[in-house]
Amino acid sequence: MKSYTSLLLSFGALAAAAPQVTLTPLSGPIPPVRSPEVTGPTSHGPYSGTPTVTGALTAPAVAESIAPGPPNPVTYSNDNGLLQAGYEPIPYQPAGGAGTNGSLPYYHPMSDFDYQSFALALHQEWIELDLFHNGLARFTTSEWEAAGLSAEDRFLIEFMADQEVGHATLISNILGAAAPAQCTYNYPFETVREFLDFCQKLTRFGESGVYGFLGHLDSRESATLLLQSITTEARQQFVFRQMTGLFPMPVWFEVGIPQSWAWTLLAPYISSCPANNTRLAWQNFPALSVLNQPDVFKINPDLGPPSNDTGANPSNDTGIAKSNQCYSTNVVGEDCGSAITHNRSIPLSYPGRPVHFSWGNVGEAVGPNNSYITARSPLADAPRFAMFVSQLNATYVPLVNISGNTASCVQPNMSTYAGDPAANGTMFIALTSQDPYVTPFNLSMVNPYVYSGPALYQAG
Repeated sequence: MKSYTSLLLSFGALAAAAPQVTLTPLSGPIPPVRSPEVTGPTSHGPYSGTPTVTGALTAPAVAESIAPGPPNPVTYSNDNGLLQAGYEPIPYQPAGGAGTNGSLPYYHPMSDFDYQSFALALHQEWIELDLFHNGLARFTTSEWEAAGLSAEDRFLIEFMADQEVGHATLISNILGAAAPAQCTYNYPFETVREFLDFCQKLTRFGESGVYGFLGHLDSRESATLLLQSITTEARQQFVFRQMTGLFPMPVWFEVGIPQSWAWTLLAPYISSCPANNTRLAWQNFPALSVLNQPDVFKINPDLGPPSNDTGANPSNDTGIAKSNQCYSTNVVGEDCGSAITHNRSIPLSYPGRPVHFSWGNVGEAVGPNNSYITARSPLADAPRFAMFVSQLNATYVPLVNISGNTASCVQPNMSTYAGDPAANGTMFIALTSQDPYVTPFNLSMVNPYVYSGPALYQAG
């Protein structure tokens, strides 16, 4: 006799009983319900201890890179818009689809790829939960109001932190007993505006990091739940852009990036984690800095001292001449105060703009407890290209003036479709040794050739 038992998976507030939402066979792994801690870490700042273990979680690698292959066999085509199978399983349901045969959903990882992807996503949810609370606690009411944000705006940020409680609970229970716990963090912002800019950048690579692996998960059931959380995170990024005075969604498509890109951007802001935390298998590439990062707080981004942003650090809110402070003017086209939307007369970036880089080295300690080590593949033997990744595009441009750990390039004139400049929004740049052809679904094929990065580039 086949028997089933329910798995508890919490979606709501922590005080509420977790609803029964899935059934699995008794023979399957049944992780316990695990809810996140709501207090979070009590301290912030850099890690100063000595790691007891270093490097990513590893197993023997079969090859250094994955060779490009032919497309998978095409088993369906439709040139007339009619139902091709000749039947419907039930009325009003066309034949086909995955998980539509009545099988019971199993909301848990089905491979190491699944588990490590969800573990990365959980680290992202944990830091967002802490970050939103920390920003609210760090600054006074007068500082918030000086940045143009009222008590109602602060409540919105608090509500977004509450959303992260739900997201962390969801992923913790998908993963089970070995789900990573919350850590302590080190943030690079000093002002309210810098906090908001950091939030819009952190939620950018959090959202894009999930888009990059969502379609590759073996567990379609878990992918469905994660999709329902990441759509909320997309709205958070939208809100933080508005709070920073940026146009809320200046792209036609949101970009997806590989897990190792997201982990490279996230890890430097995690100071320490519990000793028994699950380790991640993703790569930490050497850090990439944009030496002349467009500054969102300037009317003319190219005037005055340039920002030097590593990874996802915020633009600098201080040291800007008052005449170039976009938050100190009400002139249309120059004003960047918090608003539903603003247009800029002077764009943050443009095709033909010189972009200058510096980068770190392999063997540098980063991430939780300084226990992860930056590394690159032997195939990434030298930096030759800057890879601009935005929307549906991956565009390579040659590096010039390569000297030591510095180089430059020219921002490309790239578009997705006519009328849609692809280099817009908060996008990504990586330096590569080769320029393999990749598309949104197989972007991770470039990883063995990544020399440094990614860095977030504030193109618009």
